[in-house]
Amino acid sequence: MTETKRPINIHKGYHAHVYFDRDTLEFASNLCEEAGSLFGLKIGRVHQKPVGPHPEWSCQITFASKHFDEFIPWIDKKRNGLTVLVHALTDNDLKDHTDYAYWLGDSVTLNLSMFY
Repeated sequence: MTETKRPINIHKGYHAHVYFDRDTLEFASNLCEEAGSLFGLKIGRVHQKPVGPHPEWSCQITFASKHFDEFIPWIDKKRNGLTVLVHALTDNDLKDHTDYAYWLGDSVTLNLSMFY
């Protein structure tokens, strides 16, 4: 059994993708909005369908390494069981979603075919 890779602050920029479903939509939307307000982060659309490599509904949060040490423990504590993918922004989408992908909660199999 492989261990889920926890987020580490070694990159300049990141995305956090909060995964949710119909039952957790309101909670996830509020969580993302709160993250944006508290940390001054850019919050993307709340997608109620799979988008890109993400096989579940999701909302994207963009943040820099300067926010990492406060934001990651905060969202980990507040996520209430939701899975959060945290990945680097290095201009290499495949590596960002594989080698530089980290998880809060259970990992999810991404649809990486678009990167080949």
